[in-house]
Amino acid sequence: MPDADGIKEAKMFHCDIPQETRGFFLKGANALDWGMKNRLARIFNPQTGKTVMLAIDHGYFQGPTTGLERVDINILPLVPYADTLMLTRGILRAVIPPSTSQAIVLRVSGGASILKELSNEDIAVDIEESIRLNVCAMAVQVFIGGEFEKQSIINMTKMVDIGNRYGIPTLAVTAVGKDMARDAKYFRLACRICAELGAHYIKTYYVEKDFETVTSSCPVPIVIAGGKKIPELDALTMAYNAIKEGAAGVDMGRNIFQSDAPIAMIQAVRAVVHDHETPKKAFELYKSLKKSMKCK
Repeated sequence: MPDADGIKEAKMFHCDIPQETRGFFLKGANALDWGMKNRLARIFNPQTGKTVMLAIDHGYFQGPTTGLERVDINILPLVPYADTLMLTRGILRAVIPPSTSQAIVLRVSGGASILKELSNEDIAVDIEESIRLNVCAMAVQVFIGGEFEKQSIINMTKMVDIGNRYGIPTLAVTAVGKDMARDAKYFRLACRICAELGAHYIKTYYVEKDFETVTSSCPVPIVIAGGKKIPELDALTMAYNAIKEGAAGVDMGRNIFQSDAPIAMIQAVRAVVHDHETPKKAFELYKSLKKSMKCK
């Protein structure tokens, strides 16, 4: 116990300098508790306000996707270049080293496969698992307009409630079924519903027309899904336009791990998201890195 007799009198009160109350850098997050903000600040880079998420959770409903057959071989080399990994608890425990410093977003909804109706999901992971695994957010699929729309929304709100209790954010992932329109009107609806019901940030798809109306009408950050594999320059252009039109980052999977040079591609994506590189310059970076890797 400290010796009270030896304590010096405090003098450095700086009475002439008011204490500064700083706002949080992410849209819609200023009223959140400290732990929630701290986790979000690990997902999103506080210097840029953006994130490059690497999505590798596809296996939870479609099995060993091309490029994810061996996560230990194909994905671990990419991890140092990502801000955040989005994955399942099975892959996290089985493959990802505990020394990994990247933020973890854990897939917590599930229950359907590609052989059945995908919107028929439930909560598949207990909050205690998220706490044990020290995750920074929990991802829940939301099927606005889907057959099981109500259930998917309630799944999300349940995780928002319990996540708020323990300081863990909820990521709402907007799903698009085969019969749903992929346009700004639909994504404005889906993203706004998720935000209104408490999602802390949202993953959705980029659309070329009026995407800025999706981001501006959503009061929390939006990250875009990469979607199916497209040519590298097209993927970089999509990321560039999304950021320019208000997105707070990307959550890419197939457009990175199915690329001819995944390590080069994720670095090119980072250049677009964090360094404001144009698609043309980022593509040149991709080609240069790809060439240098082949020479090794």
